Amino acid sequence: MRRMITTLVVCGALLTGVAPAHAVIKDPVQALKAVLAPGRGMHVTETTTLMEGAAERTERRREGTFAFDAEGRITALDVRTTGGEYGPERAIGFNHDIGGTSYQSGGRIGKWLKKGKTWWKDSHQLHLWHTELLGYDEQLINPAEPATLAALLKHGQRDGDTVTGTLTFKELVRVSRWAQHSTHGQWDQEAELSYTVTLTPAGLVGRVRSTFTFPDVFEELTGRTLYVDTRYHEWGEKVSIKAPDARRTTTELCIEGLCNWRLPG
Repeated sequence: MRRMITTLVVCGALLTGVAPAHAVIKDPVQALKAVLAPGRGMHVTETTTLMEGAAERTERRREGTFAFDAEGRITALDVRTTGGEYGPERAIGFNHDIGGTSYQSGGRIGKWLKKGKTWWKDSHQLHLWHTELLGYDEQLINPAEPATLAALLKHGQRDGDTVTGTLTFKELVRVSRWAQHSTHGQWDQEAELSYTVTLTPAGLVGRVRSTFTFPDVFEELTGRTLYVDTRYHEWGEKVSIKAPDARRTTTELCIEGLCNWRLPG
């Protein structure tokens, strides 16, 4: 009898231990709102793959930190990129109430910097789009925005911790400041972006995979399909993103032998 009681106790403990794995995930939007606050952010790792006909090749990899405000809007970012055509690069950006400031190092910009300078500082509006800083192949979905996350849940089919669906660019731009501030926001508004969101047991977004086919915008990319796989870690952690050393920074570039070159305006 004692052996039977012990067995029942052990089985009960095992069942109790596995229960959380099958527990209902918290409301993702409410879970997100609970971690949003100025001075907080998230860590991101990202891989992009461009399909060229039957061939597949990894385009770029990114790793960095994003700072958000209480509304989930990205206020600053510090991202390193590898695998690009021009070598490793890094971008630091700050959004202000009007406009912003960006810093770029390495990559193509690195080849245009004056000797002794490692960062290009820019406040020209065109170059403050995050797609200009990070590349046309970045993740267009910002799961830190409650309205965006709500739209993903609404338009998608949920199966446990996974939500799969499709949004048009028009629908995404309507709810997402991140999408509005990308160059993609000017593309064919009826173009579709497919997505799969994976939630953590805490109800936060752990992963976003998105897919879209380039419309007739860039001749060399038209009709090609891009896969972006982004993972999110350390939600709500304190982050501190600072501008580079001013002594290593310049607002001027040297292009085709012409230095002191500045953007018009």
